[in-house]
Amino acid sequence: MNATASSSPSSPASPAPRPATPTEPAWLPLDATGADATPLHDVATIRRIEQAGLAALPPFTLMARAGAAAADWVAQHVPAGRILFLAGPGNNGGDALVAATRLHQAGRQVEAWLTAEPDRLPADAARAWLEARTAGVPLMSLPPDANTTLPPWPTACTAIVDGLLGIGLNRAADGAVARWIDHLNASGLPVFALDIPSGLFADTGAGQPAVRARRTLTFLAAKPGLLTLDGRDCAGEIDIAPLGLPYPPTEAAVACVNQPVGFVQALPARQHAANKGHFGSLAVIGGSLGMTGAPLLGARAGLYLGAGRVHVGFLAQPAPVIDPVHPELMLHPVAEIAFDAMTAVVAGPGMGTGAAARKQLGQLIDACANAASPPSLVIDADALNLLASDAALAQALRDSGLAHVMTPHPLEAARLMGCAVAEIQRDRLAAAAALATAWRATIVLKGSGTVIADADGTPMAINPTGNAALATAGTGDVLAGMIGAFLAQGMPVPAAARAAVWIHGRAADRLVATGTGPAGMTASELCLPAREVLNTLLRGAAA
Repeated sequence: MNATASSSPSSPASPAPRPATPTEPAWLPLDATGADATPLHDVATIRRIEQAGLAALPPFTLMARAGAAAADWVAQHVPAGRILFLAGPGNNGGDALVAATRLHQAGRQVEAWLTAEPDRLPADAARAWLEARTAGVPLMSLPPDANTTLPPWPTACTAIVDGLLGIGLNRAADGAVARWIDHLNASGLPVFALDIPSGLFADTGAGQPAVRARRTLTFLAAKPGLLTLDGRDCAGEIDIAPLGLPYPPTEAAVACVNQPVGFVQALPARQHAANKGHFGSLAVIGGSLGMTGAPLLGARAGLYLGAGRVHVGFLAQPAPVIDPVHPELMLHPVAEIAFDAMTAVVAGPGMGTGAAARKQLGQLIDACANAASPPSLVIDADALNLLASDAALAQALRDSGLAHVMTPHPLEAARLMGCAVAEIQRDRLAAAAALATAWRATIVLKGSGTVIADADGTPMAINPTGNAALATAGTGDVLAGMIGAFLAQGMPVPAAARAAVWIHGRAADRLVATGTGPAGMTASELCLPAREVLNTLLRGAAA
């Protein structure tokens, strides 16, 4: 467990910490449906937690605990057969050596390869190496050498444990380490990572190159990089080993995992005496010529997530007069939408970016701002691009005082910030926070590990649900409609965004679990499982 310093924003609310006891499990799963909030700590904070633990405990105690937890964890998840531990030059390698020793003593077939000079290891890792030798663990030292061909994997090897690098990585892996990472990824064997997949940045999720693990046991607390950008592809399933220290940590967290515990109490309850008027009126505005399907997708999603009335305002002329799939929707030319009668408005799906769309967005902002009861807005798709390219429109939105959610993907976010996509992806949490401040909005920065950030200082959240099936046309329109449905029903803006993002991803997970996707799933298919997930949550059950 190595760490380097980085900044740490304010912490999300989390349960009161408690010390681990001998009867508690050595690790706990990071559960997307978990009843307890899961905080995410950056490297600087993990370093402080680790240093406090080292100061309070006898030497080698934390490494011994990490190795013991890893040994038990590997024993549970790896079937019988030879297990290879790859140990790097730091304390992460020491954790791997302790785990190999524990499993060897328990009768498992193991061997350990050290990718460093044994006499140059830090003190605790050097002790772990000596104890492994003394215990008779089959060991091999393979110091870095650019001219040496990496060895083939052991015969009958059933899994590899990645202990090459810890969380202290401060630049992209290169040289001998990059060769090991490529060699490991090409092995075809299941990989289990200790603390973090080697090569992955713990704070940001950047991982080129990085180990692709089936499962990761992360120490002390979960890190944001495990859940966003390359993190989900690299980390696989995530477990957390607190190592006997208080969990959750008392240190401030950089973010939290977006889980139902953070929004379920705000979901709109359904009373027997309620009528459709209790659940709001949603308007979805967009649909220029050739793109009328986009607002229909959003509007249908709004129906399925409980909005009382759903209108669609089309820019295309003539506007469609009926949705044959869902005749419950009320279709109009955009000029006929009464914005002062709406409780929420989604603007942007299929809107286009021409002069007519620009004018319409300006009129929409003005009409909503001047309504007796201003609706909440969801700004999506083409509306985002219009705001990015028109300073007057952007200022009108900022000055309107309207509560609004903006749902950019990385390219749209880059346009809104006036920077390159690479800058957005370099640190997705920082980018989402900057967007929230600049646009006075709740930001849903889409992508693998969608980040939700709020201008009011509510701690950021990283979403753990969803999968590659969502990489298809129209899923963003569906998400926008889901957020709009919750806003129409009176949910607070941050809770509406978090709930919709989680349910949207969970619906995709359910579809993939039953064989619909990841390839070929369509955006329309999300609505039914999303409705099921919502109603499961409303019943108080785990979804």
